[in-house]
Amino acid sequence: MKNIFSILSIVLVILFGATSCDKNKQKATGELEIAFEHVWGMDETAFSLNTDYVHPMNSEALNFSTFKYYVSNIILTKEDGTLWKDSNSYYLIDLSKPSSLNLALSHVPVGTYKSMTYTLGVDSLRNVSGAQTGALSTANGMFWNWNSGYIMLKAEGTSPASSSGSFAYHLGGFSGQYNIVTTKTVNFDTEKLMINNDHACEIHMKASPSYLLCNDAVANGANVMMPGARAKSLALDFYSSVVFEHLHN
Repeated sequence: MKNIFSILSIVLVILFGATSCDKNKQKATGELEIAFEHVWGMDETAFSLNTDYVHPMNSEALNFSTFKYYVSNIILTKEDGTLWKDSNSYYLIDLSKPSSLNLALSHVPVGTYKSMTYTLGVDSLRNVSGAQTGALSTANGMFWNWNSGYIMLKAEGTSPASSSGSFAYHLGGFSGQYNIVTTKTVNFDTEKLMINNDHACEIHMKASPSYLLCNDAVANGANVMMPGARAKSLALDFYSSVVFEHLHN
């Protein structure tokens, strides 16, 4: 009888150990960094604030002192269709702060992912929730009021094409025909994203501030300060430049 109990005990220990290992395996997580690189024009030279540029489409001289925009609601999709949603998914890309160009995501379940979905801008719920904290704090200078919501993209600088010598584009709008909130999906076709728990993986993205004025010009109006047709056009032109480059697994 003692032998039977001993055998049963051993079996239970093995089963419990196997179950624990399976649970730990399922709960294993890793880190992911989404890095944003910014370039200028068709030759894609590195873009920097407080630098003189000539726009490749309209030939205007431009110097940007401010360029920042929101990235939010990051979702990763595994090969089996399982979704992982970033719990702290509001980030302000601010080119005056190099650290903001690298989004650090933690507690990402270990596994192989086939795509990433993200939003450029701030969703309507957060827009009508008033000023908040972190990336959505009023201290960042990106909030109008509860009615107009957040400035999704802010670009300021100087240009001789402006009668005042400067330009300011504060672009927002989260509902109706002038909604500029844009959701995009990156499909990892040739190489899947493989999250592991021994080092951080990286998704490399690229964007070009020159696209902001690829179909427009400072000469057409140096200031946009509220939602509208021109704000939407400017924002969507820039958003079209935000693309996936490569992975580092």
